[in-house]
Amino acid sequence: MKEIIKSQRLGEEYIQIEHPSGLTLMLYPMKGYSTAYALFATQCGSIDDHFKTQQDDSYVQVPAGIAHFLEHKLFECEDGDAFAKYAKTGASANAYTSFDRTAYLFSCSDQFKETLSILLDFVTKPYFTQQTVEKEQGIIGQEIRMYDDNPDWQVFFNLLGALYQKHPIRVDIAGTVESIAQINADLLYRCYRTFYNLNNMVLAIAGNFEVDTVLELCDQILKPAENIVIERTPVDEPLQVAQKRVEVHLPVAVSLFQIGFKGRSLSPSENFKGQILDEVLLEILAGESSPLYRRLYDKGLINSTFVGEILCGRDYISMLFSGESRDPDQVYEAICQEVAKVQKEGIDPETFARVKKSVYGRYIGMYSRVDAVAGLMVQADFAGIGVYEILDVLSQITKEQLEERLASIYQVEHSALSVVSPVQEQ
Repeated sequence: MKEIIKSQRLGEEYIQIEHPSGLTLMLYPMKGYSTAYALFATQCGSIDDHFKTQQDDSYVQVPAGIAHFLEHKLFECEDGDAFAKYAKTGASANAYTSFDRTAYLFSCSDQFKETLSILLDFVTKPYFTQQTVEKEQGIIGQEIRMYDDNPDWQVFFNLLGALYQKHPIRVDIAGTVESIAQINADLLYRCYRTFYNLNNMVLAIAGNFEVDTVLELCDQILKPAENIVIERTPVDEPLQVAQKRVEVHLPVAVSLFQIGFKGRSLSPSENFKGQILDEVLLEILAGESSPLYRRLYDKGLINSTFVGEILCGRDYISMLFSGESRDPDQVYEAICQEVAKVQKEGIDPETFARVKKSVYGRYIGMYSRVDAVAGLMVQADFAGIGVYEILDVLSQITKEQLEERLASIYQVEHSALSVVSPVQEQ
């Protein structure tokens, strides 16, 4: 099934195809561009640790970090390493595992057909042996130990551990040395057969390429996959945070902090739309042009490292603020006071209009970047909304809608502070 999806706002279009293999193809040719960017993604992330399909008698509990482990192992093919194959085409390739997805990607300016063939081939042909699994356990174990001493990593995951009581998002994406020691080839194949079913995946390509080339390769390489229904054990996560404050001491020059407001998770599509609204809210509350940012900066409580972001996925959403400060607790108090003030007094209409235009313009700019377009297509497909629907959501946002969301989704009592302090302050 082929569908051409158009945007009146942008005057652009892309093609969505349900391939006979079960794979969803989202193809966005962009005239005048010299590069092509491809993302081959599956809805398999670190939080997918307890699952079954309609073919299984019972749920399986897999060790923390298995999705990330699987990502590493797929590059090791029976006939060689995938990166070595990419090197021959001159493509830039990588992969990542997040909380709720894994994606394999490349960017190239020529030899697109050869490069896409490599991607489709190695992702759909797993090769695991107990010997290679044991070798990878040592490599990833070293990676995990390295992150134990990484202040940015520690302050982030300590915050998630403070915000969430039960949700697996509180566990490091790579798992622990102990958890990955439990991984074996059989578990990897079980995970692969469940989540790398083509009906659970999407191939998003943007930039300089020919649609017919993609279809030709998909027809050659991809075999029809049996449609399965993945059942994940729902997490009964309370709104209350696990703890209000967590602090560790590492060799840093100045304290690092992460502040989080735990939101109320809805459906995947509502979460994704909510993320867009929250980006506007975040800019209003503490963006560089906000009164709060200026006050904190003038007092020397924050510097240029201060940023805000929305952490959002299939069944979680939070608003985060991070940076460096000589007094993280004072920054936390100021942000909580600002949230309470805006909840009580409402949003300034002029500020709302200005920030809405700014965020809208930022999203418009994303549609001119091949990597951003491919990323938006994957995000939108997994959330169950249209790629251009993002702009509709932004254009229709009202001040009252944001005020209601801030009052109902984010509460000061559901927030937490994580700090990494210099060792000498201990």
